[in-house]
Amino acid sequence: MVRPALILHGGAGARRERNYDQEVVHMRQVVEAMQARLVAGASALDVAVETVVMLEDSGLYVAGRGASPNLDGEYELDASLMDGATQKAGAVAALQGFKNPIRAARAVMDHTPHVMLAGQGAARFAARQKLDRVEDPDNWFTRAGKGEDNHPPGTLSHGTVGACVLDTQGRLAAATSTAGVFGKMPGRVGDTPIPAAGTWADGHAAVSCTGQGEYFIRIAAAARTALSVAAGHSLNDAAQATIGLIGQMGGDGGLIALDREGRIADPFNSQGMKRAWLDTDGRIVVRVFNDTPHA
Repeated sequence: MVRPALILHGGAGARRERNYDQEVVHMRQVVEAMQARLVAGASALDVAVETVVMLEDSGLYVAGRGASPNLDGEYELDASLMDGATQKAGAVAALQGFKNPIRAARAVMDHTPHVMLAGQGAARFAARQKLDRVEDPDNWFTRAGKGEDNHPPGTLSHGTVGACVLDTQGRLAAATSTAGVFGKMPGRVGDTPIPAAGTWADGHAAVSCTGQGEYFIRIAAAARTALSVAAGHSLNDAAQATIGLIGQMGGDGGLIALDREGRIADPFNSQGMKRAWLDTDGRIVVRVFNDTPHA
């Protein structure tokens, strides 16, 4: 039996002038709930999805209920997941009208021969899967990212949630969900629903990214990190190198990563990144900035 581990994020872009007490409490609750699931023998993939569903449903992060609209006032949501044990993946992009895009991504993986469905096709598929709909967008969505936009108008400010999980069988999985950058053009798709760019899991590492997705796409950030681990680099060095390259290109954001030994990495180059983790010793830590953890 492998000692399980988990790391989640509620998005890069946190600002020191904001209070994150509510998010800190919530992230701890999510990790505690998922610790119980892992100890009970749940799979890494199931726990990754359940973690992201809890983050989506909270309305505290820029994903799921916390989404912000695009320039046309519409909510287009993206998500993807990857099972390290099988290398299977599922994703949806520009999905409208449904509460949990990560559930739609899981359904794509489980019930179609495809990896990604987008737009109206994704919505029709989600309806056939009887996934929960958003009946009243004006009263459902919380626009959680207000106050975290630390970029000038016209640039790419962002928000995402994600999880990386190691289960008791030694399997890795990752899942990521987002509403995309604030004020995005209709139809814009970032890194989150693209396996290799925003999400990756294999036998060596699981990775979930958050930030200005255009930069993460250009370097296949999530896969780059995991493949560097497979090539013999430490998880921390691989993750730091990826974020360093993002910064050199002019982008910002962060990532979370977990390897098959349960080692954790969480580099970012923005002011802060909301994240929490369970290590293999059973310790839970919550952090927003790189200072004293909320242990």
